[in-house]
Amino acid sequence: MSETTAQPADVAVRASDAEREHTVALLQRGFTDGRLTQDEFEPRVAAAYRARTTAELGDLTADLPAQQQPPRQGRVLDRRLLCILLCVHPPAALVYWLLFRPRRRHSQPARSAG
Repeated sequence: MSETTAQPADVAVRASDAEREHTVALLQRGFTDGRLTQDEFEPRVAAAYRARTTAELGDLTADLPAQQQPPRQGRVLDRRLLCILLCVHPPAALVYWLLFRPRRRHSQPARSAG
């Protein structure tokens, strides 16, 4: 007979490596934005790598603003990269331009037959 026990709601959830890396990235952003000093940043990064639960990770970034990704407006053509590719490998520049060129929406008037 197998024992199945329901987990209580207060059981801590184990942190994954990806969650630790995400927390470190948030701390790095806080450091580069000037929200954390180096004396605050270094121990928090060490604690993030030692953390066993997601609650521990959350505590490390609780005083930092929520990091939201800006909405992507689509792919953007980098003209500097295009110039470099044109000089180094023109076929690659053509492919890059075709993939990242700005999409233009033209409303063409309907042509009347007559």
